[in-house]
Formats: sequence, structure tokens, C-alpha cells
Amino acid sequence: MQLFINTPGTFITQKDECFRLKQKDKVFDISPLKVESIVISNQAMISSQAIILALEHNIDIIFMDTYGDPMGRVWFSKMGSTALIRRRQLEAMASPLGLHLVIDMVSQKLDNQIRFLKKLMHARPGREDYFNAHIQSIEKAKADFPFSETDLESTRNRLMGLEGTAGRSYFECISGLLPEKYQFQSRSRRPAKDKFNACLNYCYGMLYPLVEKACILSGLDPYIGFLHTDNYNKKSLVFDLIEPFRIYAEQVVVYLFTGKKM
Repeated sequence: MQLFINTPGTFITQKDECFRLKQKDKVFDISPLKVESIVISNQAMISSQAIILALEHNIDIIFMDTYGDPMGRVWFSKMGSTALIRRRQLEAMASPLGLHLVIDMVSQKLDNQIRFLKKLMHARPGREDYFNAHIQSIEKAKADFPFSETDLESTRNRLMGLEGTAGRSYFECISGLLPEKYQFQSRSRRPAKDKFNACLNYCYGMLYPLVEKACILSGLDPYIGFLHTDNYNKKSLVFDLIEPFRIYAEQVVVYLFTGKKM
């Protein structure tokens, strides 16, 4: 189990080879054999005895900031679950599994785009031809994915090109649904060249730390990616894993603008 300590004033210590949680008059003991990791907010405290008990049982300790984002991690110095996960992560980069994971993530992204456009189409009778042209373009890009290939390095650029083609058709369709004053030519990031892209970038920005937090809590290295190449301080895996979840930001922004709430 993963033990989350976020109640203000909670103190974690060690008693009779168990973790003891104290919060005012409440006391709770738990065996380290039942704990895989401990997540502590900045409003809780932990004793050195409890930290040593965790290390003896190869239990990771993760410290969070005020907003619930990971700030640091303590784990046993010998090979444990976290190190093994990262080793497997590195091995996957040079194996067919790496390409399989990338194709799966990007395919989910395109499937989400297709489903969203179809949902918007059903709400706009009479515009089926407009939507179908863009949906077919995305479906064609997905059909051209290198499903039969096994080497990520040799197919990365081709896959990213197909993803880009699908994205251009997707956002071109979205633009045509917006009020005329909010329509845009293409995706723009730094800086955003229009109000829609500015809002979309903002919502994407809220997704990134959530994905990074999930990586850290699961023991994955956010800097070791598959589709996005490594670079200094570049959180490549976060850029990879966010792909299937971008749709949540896109839906929010589209409905804000088409519903004239922005």
C-alpha cells in the first residue's frame, strides 16, 4: 500500500518496529511489511527513526510541497523497486517495447481526437461533410503508423510527422467551429498568437505537473522519454505520457469558446 500523510500536524515515528502516526490524541500503528511507499506533505513531520525503518524495508519516502507536487525522494541505497523500474525504463528505449509504447500513446491521442470531433459533429447536424474530411485525415495518419516496425530510433521522425499531420487537421477543424473572432491559423505555443491557443497552452500547463507527479510517484524517471528525445533538464517522459490526456484540456477550452463563456 502507499501511505499518504497529508493531515496537518501529523507526526510519524517508529515504535516496536512499526510506523506510529500521531495526530493530536489519535495514534495509529502500521507494519512496514504492509507499506510500499510513504508520501508526506509539508505539513507533516517524520522522525529519523521512522526514516531508518523505511530504509531497512526498502520503502520509498516522497516529500510533497504545499500544492501536492513531489519535491524529493529518499530510498534505500541498494537495488530496489524504484531502481529496477528505471532500469526497465532504459531497457525499453532500445527494444521493440519502446516503439510499442510510443505508438500506443500516440494512437490513444488520435483516437481521442476522432471521438471528440464525432461528438461535436453530432451536435451540429448538416455539417457532416466538414467534419468527415478532417476525421478521415486523422484516420489516414493513424493507419500509416509503423505498427510492424521494431526500431524506435529509425521511425521516430516518421511517427512524429504523422502525428503532426493529424494535429494540423484536428485543430483546423476546431478553428472552423469557433466564433469568427477566435478562429486561428495553426497551433502556436511560445508565444501563443491568439486567444484560443493562449487558453489551450494554459490548460496544457496545468496537465504537465500532474503527469510529472504520477511519474515520480510510480518510480519512473520523467527525464527518460521514448518519443521525445532526451536533453538537458527536458522532461521527455512527461511530454510522452501527456499525449493521451491532452484531450481533457482541449475539451474544456473548446467548450469555453464555442459556448461563448470565454
